[in-house]
Amino acid sequence: MMRRSSSRNAVLVGSGIFLSRIIGLVRERFFAHYLGYGEAADAFKAALKIPNLLQNLFGEGALSSSFIPVYANLLATGNKEEANRVARVIGSILVLAMSLLVLAGVLATPLLIDLIAPGFKGAKRDCTIQMVQIMFPGVGVLVLSAWCLGILNSHRRFFLPYAAPILWNAAMIAALAGFGHRFHGYDLAEIVAWGSVAGSLLQFGIQIPSVIRLAGRVRFQLDFVSANIKTVIRNFLPGVASRGVNQLSSYIDLLLAGYLPTGAVANLAYAQTIYLIPVSLFGMSISNAELPEMASQTGSIDAIGEALTHRLNSAMRRVAFLIIPSVAGFLAIGDSIVALLYQTGKFSKENVPFVWAVLAGSTIGLLASALGRLYTSAFWALRDTRTPLRFASMRVVLTAGLGWFLAFPVPRWLGLSADIGLIGLTASAGIAAWLEFTLLRLAMNRRIGRTGLPLSYTAKIWGIAVGAVAVAFAVKYWTMALPPMISGILVLVVFAVGYFGIATALKVPEALQLMHAVSARLRPRT
Repeated sequence: MMRRSSSRNAVLVGSGIFLSRIIGLVRERFFAHYLGYGEAADAFKAALKIPNLLQNLFGEGALSSSFIPVYANLLATGNKEEANRVARVIGSILVLAMSLLVLAGVLATPLLIDLIAPGFKGAKRDCTIQMVQIMFPGVGVLVLSAWCLGILNSHRRFFLPYAAPILWNAAMIAALAGFGHRFHGYDLAEIVAWGSVAGSLLQFGIQIPSVIRLAGRVRFQLDFVSANIKTVIRNFLPGVASRGVNQLSSYIDLLLAGYLPTGAVANLAYAQTIYLIPVSLFGMSISNAELPEMASQTGSIDAIGEALTHRLNSAMRRVAFLIIPSVAGFLAIGDSIVALLYQTGKFSKENVPFVWAVLAGSTIGLLASALGRLYTSAFWALRDTRTPLRFASMRVVLTAGLGWFLAFPVPRWLGLSADIGLIGLTASAGIAAWLEFTLLRLAMNRRIGRTGLPLSYTAKIWGIAVGAVAVAFAVKYWTMALPPMISGILVLVVFAVGYFGIATALKVPEALQLMHAVSARLRPRT
């Protein structure tokens, strides 16, 4: 099997994620323009949480932890026939399981709504229920898309599965653009929900031809007794919780936000959309590109441990190189980013500072979340999904308890507006992320040896990021009178060019590697 460098694999994953995220931001801009942050916006964002949660728990997250390590290792040892059989059986089990899940989900939607948005009443609650029932069939299709992703990633085909969500976002954009001038409020939100189902079918359909070429003819086949299938199934449920911790934390945030004043759910979603860009674009791209490589390691236990130590330390430097400037940027120029993306139509200039403050609260745990994903992938490569599950459970408990405390009692004791509780809510998730990361790192170090970021390297990257963001902040001040689209682009360009320029001038290895990987990708093939 052809193998590329880790940097190039990450660039391919990152390119696909970047394009899908850009389209996702365009979708959010359309959404902000037509629905703003009122009751219909709250209802749609809450409704979308259930399909997203189930997709991530039963789809990419669980399959990444259980299917890819087994499938990729079979390919690495030359057992392609068994690898293809495993792929067929797992795909068949997913079809059966998702059919039952969709049916049960549609019937149980009223109960699910009371779990994720107990503060919703009247028409807001009824519309949320209806939209969840519309979206549920798309959940099953998106889980099958995650099965496609597992096969393609194991064959080192990274770009297509991560770019495929472009079609899901595009379908919703088409619904907003096509019907936004004729329908409003709850009616428009329901149309967008139908658009999400159409997008799910498109996202799955575009990947199937490549899957068939790599894994052979797709047919229904069940097997619950062979060793490889049992390994996948045994690791599946622990993978649901360990990889789904971000979704569970988001669920807790949404649950608590439902008791805050109107607009809290929508504002939380706006901030989380921005926050997740570097997590997925940088943290996910590197950890997902590393997973099949780490799972393909063979040899003695000591040899595998040494290889994992090298890959982890190298990957963590790449993650920190990209995430640390993201943290600095969100804190110092986050208002420019929020205005650039959302300030249009019903989302006014007055809404920008609060979403920026919510984003700043989320940023506390940005680096920990990204590095935690990398450690989780390493445990999955070792076919250990239980250790990440244990620490993920601790994170969820801390997020719930601390989130409630910072969202409700603290603002009341300090005499602050109830809206401020949303900032405390996002900050609690960040604090919990640092706990999980610390526990993952300690457990991995006991298993394979010392891993982590050198303090000197971290300080150097922070110094470069602060220097670049200082210049960008000055540009923000000088261009504040310009339209947010122009000002925001100028600020971001100056920040990005300044950061990468300084890092390249100082010969930071990760900057040079990234430049080489991007240029190799863009270089015309002869």
